[in-house]
Amino acid sequence: MDIRLQRLTEWVRQRPGFDTASPEPVSGDASFRRYFRAWQEIPGQPRKPFIIMDAPPEHEDCRPFVTIARHWRDHGINVPAIIAEDLEQGFLLLEDFGDQLMLTMLTQANADTLYLQALDELVRIGQIPDQPDHSLSPYDEALLDREMALFPDWLLEKHLQLPLGNLDRAMLNTAFALLKESALAQPAVAVHRDYHSRNLLILPGREQPGVIDFQDAVRGPVTYDVASLLKDCYLRWPEVKVREWLEHYRTISLEAGLHRADPDTFAQWFELMGMQRHLKAAGIFARLAIRDGKTGYLGDIPRTVGYLRDASARQPALRHFHEWLCEVVIPAIENRIGPLPAPETAQP
Repeated sequence: MDIRLQRLTEWVRQRPGFDTASPEPVSGDASFRRYFRAWQEIPGQPRKPFIIMDAPPEHEDCRPFVTIARHWRDHGINVPAIIAEDLEQGFLLLEDFGDQLMLTMLTQANADTLYLQALDELVRIGQIPDQPDHSLSPYDEALLDREMALFPDWLLEKHLQLPLGNLDRAMLNTAFALLKESALAQPAVAVHRDYHSRNLLILPGREQPGVIDFQDAVRGPVTYDVASLLKDCYLRWPEVKVREWLEHYRTISLEAGLHRADPDTFAQWFELMGMQRHLKAAGIFARLAIRDGKTGYLGDIPRTVGYLRDASARQPALRHFHEWLCEVVIPAIENRIGPLPAPETAQP
């Protein structure tokens, strides 16, 4: 018996119009959170769907979600309204943004429109000031280090069972130090931290995408979220298109006062920031499979490591990392998981 679902059902039935509601599973995500849909039925009004978040308090803290959601909505960001909350039990009743994920709605014909809308929203997020009583945590050196360590710890050693000698670790430390230095040199803005096609929803009649999964937001590098979006772990666009969208974002974020970088500087920040994120993501995908039994994420590792291969090939300072990646890591990934996408060189 699902005791939490039973308690969640009892809780939502106490709300007006939900007295006979039977929550239906919508999805889980890469955490312990689960989502359900319930319908509100008020006489004389159309049935209306809502989302219930189930976040077990022993694993998840709802308070950052609630705090950030309300603050970001106050600043015009299209995040779900919070209808009701029970922080002790870990239940939230939320506005329903539907099921039209950007990932599933994208086509060659609408990609420019959807990405430009997502980039506009990203500039708005970057401009959000801290709350006086709830400043976002800094994306600091310690956090960057912990994230990059996921790559050797979970993907290389635990999943691929690749032994790492002292020379390997020294080479990785050198590469990680370069990525960290670039990240910390960038202007700091509000960072969603998981801004990509699975966390953006297309809403009929609205130009702003619906933004979800923002509870881990921090204050950090100006290119972090745009790297998440344009170097998406779940789909890949031609490099020439990525560069076009990136320059658009550089321009509008410059006009918004988020940075003062020229195109070459911004592109270099973006390239190295993407590498830091993909090290983290590849490690998380392996951890999800090993620790949580969510093996479906393994299929995203070849694409994610493909970004690492292509970006490191364009960085002379990362030549040793690139050679080791190609000679040692990628053959192991292709043997255990599947082939990487063909390399693509950035257009000048």
